[in-house]
Amino acid sequence: MQAIAVACKATARATRKAGIASLLGLAGSQNSTGDDVKKLDILSDEIFVNCLLNSHACCVLVSEEQEEPIIVPPEKSGKFAVAFDPLDGSSNIDCNVSTGTIFGIYEKTAPGPASVADILRKGQDLVVAGYCMYGAATELVLCFQGRGVHRFALDPSLGEFIHMDSNLRFPEGGGKRIYSCNEGNGALWDGPCRAAVAKFKEGPKPYAARYVGSMVSDVHRTLLYGGIFLYPADKKSPQGKLRVLYEGFPMAMIVEAAGGVASTGMFNGSVQRMMDLEPKSIHERCPVILGCPRDVQVVLDLYAEEAAAAGK
Repeated sequence: MQAIAVACKATARATRKAGIASLLGLAGSQNSTGDDVKKLDILSDEIFVNCLLNSHACCVLVSEEQEEPIIVPPEKSGKFAVAFDPLDGSSNIDCNVSTGTIFGIYEKTAPGPASVADILRKGQDLVVAGYCMYGAATELVLCFQGRGVHRFALDPSLGEFIHMDSNLRFPEGGGKRIYSCNEGNGALWDGPCRAAVAKFKEGPKPYAARYVGSMVSDVHRTLLYGGIFLYPADKKSPQGKLRVLYEGFPMAMIVEAAGGVASTGMFNGSVQRMMDLEPKSIHERCPVILGCPRDVQVVLDLYAEEAAAAGK
């Protein structure tokens, strides 16, 4: 965790200085999942890889920016496998909108040399999940298996993360009525997702729409204020757009520990709990529907109604 904290501080510093250090703009390449790479994507990836590689605590690293997993040399190897998105929401960098880092940590349990099998595991095997948000303040949110969700803020004068909350939970009753999704893709979603968003907008007090386009920012707001975040599968991306290991699983673990629900919606023929997925490749994707039980249940009920109607 010390290595991750240092990497988060270094990345926060880099994002603050991006403009004056000429770190804005594209790097002229694409990452492992086909996204255009920004200069800060490359720098943040180097920061996290170097910090974790030299921590002597890790055996396998998976980064969104790296096509292949990194197997740590035996002389530096430890017992943890870490998957991370070093700079989530990097398309927002040039317009100074919040970005973040997402990570999930597994403990190696299989004997023998480290391999990709040590990280291609169900989400329920995670021992730690977290994200760091680089915005008006730098906040680190950590979830330790069975120990709840903890919130820290970086004090720039001390250069240290200060513990703010040891039991972060969704607001009682679901909190504010907010839905967060890219409605520009709405026509391509399946029926239940379209119907759920339409339902959120009905009545004398419809839900408010809030969407940043950075998963860290949107999920952080959903945790603190309540509501639902959706990035469903669609006709263009039937497997979804968000990555299982370093986006879906970590956020699902945090959301469930905070009293929420994390589902894939309809995915590969069934509606699934996200943490039960079994990834077959390190950059595998999945749909994501997560938030307070009040609102996620609306979507799940619509899927159940569709299935019941199809069975008649």
